[in-house]
Amino acid sequence: MTNSTPELLAARPSTLDDELQRVIEARHHDPFSVLGKHPDKSGQYVIRALLPHAGSARVEHNLEMKRVGETALFICELDAKTAEKLPLHYTIHWRGQDGQEHARIDAYTFAPQLAGFDIHLFSEGRHWHIYRVLGAHPRRIDDVDGFLFAVWAPSAERVSVVGDFNHWDGRSHPMRAHGGSGVWELFIPGIEPDSLYKFEIRNRDSGALHIKSDPYATAFECRPQTASITASDSGFQWTDADWMSTRIDFDWQSKPVSIYEVHLGSWRQSKSGAFLNYRELAQQLVYHAKEMGFTHIELLPIAEHPLDASWGYQITGYFAATRRYGSADDFRYFVDYCHSQDIGVILDWVPAHFPKDAHGLARFDGSALYEHADPRRGEHRDWGTLIFNYGRNEVRNFLISNALYWMEEFHIDGLRVDAVASMLYLDYSRDEGDWIPNKFGGNENLEAIAFMREMNTMTHQLHPGTLMIAEESTAWPQVTRPSWTGGLGFSIKWNMGWMHDILSYLSKDPIHRHYHHDQLTFGVLYAFTENFILPFSHDEVVHGKGSMLRKSPGDEWRQFANLRLLYAMMFTYPGKKLLFMGNEFAQSDEWNHAKMLDWHLLNYPLHQGVKQLVSDLNGLYGELPALHGWDFDARGFEWIDCHDSSQSVLSYIRRYKNEHALVVLNFTPIPRRNYRIGVPHAGTYVEIFNSDSRYYGGSDVGNAYLTTENHAWMGRPYSLNMNLPPLGGIILVLDTPDHS
Repeated sequence: MTNSTPELLAARPSTLDDELQRVIEARHHDPFSVLGKHPDKSGQYVIRALLPHAGSARVEHNLEMKRVGETALFICELDAKTAEKLPLHYTIHWRGQDGQEHARIDAYTFAPQLAGFDIHLFSEGRHWHIYRVLGAHPRRIDDVDGFLFAVWAPSAERVSVVGDFNHWDGRSHPMRAHGGSGVWELFIPGIEPDSLYKFEIRNRDSGALHIKSDPYATAFECRPQTASITASDSGFQWTDADWMSTRIDFDWQSKPVSIYEVHLGSWRQSKSGAFLNYRELAQQLVYHAKEMGFTHIELLPIAEHPLDASWGYQITGYFAATRRYGSADDFRYFVDYCHSQDIGVILDWVPAHFPKDAHGLARFDGSALYEHADPRRGEHRDWGTLIFNYGRNEVRNFLISNALYWMEEFHIDGLRVDAVASMLYLDYSRDEGDWIPNKFGGNENLEAIAFMREMNTMTHQLHPGTLMIAEESTAWPQVTRPSWTGGLGFSIKWNMGWMHDILSYLSKDPIHRHYHHDQLTFGVLYAFTENFILPFSHDEVVHGKGSMLRKSPGDEWRQFANLRLLYAMMFTYPGKKLLFMGNEFAQSDEWNHAKMLDWHLLNYPLHQGVKQLVSDLNGLYGELPALHGWDFDARGFEWIDCHDSSQSVLSYIRRYKNEHALVVLNFTPIPRRNYRIGVPHAGTYVEIFNSDSRYYGGSDVGNAYLTTENHAWMGRPYSLNMNLPPLGGIILVLDTPDHS
């Protein structure tokens, strides 16, 4: 990108009026008032063009243009008759300094293209499809093909489109301002798809230049390059009409939802260590997810980001699927193929913060535009990132339209919203004095709360059946309750409390676990206050936390047994399920984003056993309504005995309507013979799952069929006498024709 303003200042003719001087110096806010064809006071016409790299120029083929001094401004004076004979959109021909001939239709002959209604809605923060207006879009205007560029930069004195089509020179294509809206536009004829571009923005107050990627770009260069790319309209042919129509009535509250969380770059790689394409990943990943029984795949952020090590959580291209794995249509194929195999797709989405990269949103027009100016509100000290200004209409519109964009343009089935707690609290991870209270003196971020409520309302209204999932780690009330009742309006919330408690418990040596029995039982006290999902996510297997397998003490046998027991509890406990990739086969090492999962571990029986166990648990979770039908309803859970801390045993009932399943978990390595529990119904119970089965690598302590005894126990009229496996969990159901 070039800025030759100093040279122009020295070379400009002293007789030029201020309007021309400002155009030549690339600081005019309204270039259309100077460039293009204009009548003069005598009734004649003048055509002006700014051609920084031209040696000579002419209008059409025969009307010579004269250079103004040594500047880049060329003019052609015409009488009225000649001017009338010119095409409305005439062509300028010039010989470049490289000796090559060039021609282009003059961009400054076109009328404004953006509708006032679009700009008005955007200024109000209510244009849900603003991504169809701002950005770069192919257009055919008056039978002329090109791209319409539009950007929001209210603190700019001048904005230009720069790219590989104009030597990245900000003097070549200055844009038109739309009044006080802060929106700038320019239709450039002849621009082809796959052209590289950015916006060059001159700040109104400082005069400083900022070279920025397009916030609404739908394609970018692959890192480390940062240019936006003009993209043609997608011609992808979707085949998921049945899925999309069925999704509208998706009763996710009473249906099984088991999510496989994936980082595409490290799930699998080519033999050379390169990333796989979205299309390759679709085939391999869907096969694995279906084999394992997952209902959804959740992808760590795939919006464009410059740094691999950020895992996608520091985004610079919110409307672009990262080119690491292919094109936007390649990603559409990924989603379409998932849907064809009855697998939903959820994206991790990051509206909480954005990075400070110079080409991104940070101080976009030289001012704090997308962020707050005061770092006490506008910066995450811990993360080195900036916080969106949720109180600004256009910023809120940017984010909500982005959420809708992924659902509309890519048929995404839900968004997992990252770092919700950081948005809710003004003092999140801040020292005293390093935050500003709200207008009532509290620490609640009222603007962020209003944003989340509106976001959830609009996604659910415009795309019914989609899931909005909150990664929220505090006791904020009603996260998953409707906004009209005072809630935030999310569908589901991660149950971070349960996750931390159970992992803390399993880290204890079994001999000490009876002192910490409350960590197993406390979660039920709040299990139905929200719609919860039970997450063992990527966050639990990084930064020295170790893999899921290594979270328990003891030898290899105990670690595998503990992990199988943990999954048995997870899949029988109230709430939807989420497992990060590698957890399903007991990855030994913690996750490394730069390295493919250790798939070779499946050559070992114990790892293969865990994989089979997770597949079987997913199957049971999906097949037994008692395990999923009332995940969010207190009627779906009932303790049999939560007090047996001395033996570290839990037993409970999962219910749905007239069906029930018994779950008994032994958190010690001691087999419990003749262990008695009370049960609600007489009959024969069959053990349909045992985490200690030899098929999973266990010691095969368990039961086949158990018949109730008329022996009242634990306040129940009947009881069962059973064997409990060491570090094992079992599921029993009444032996009925349905279950046989």
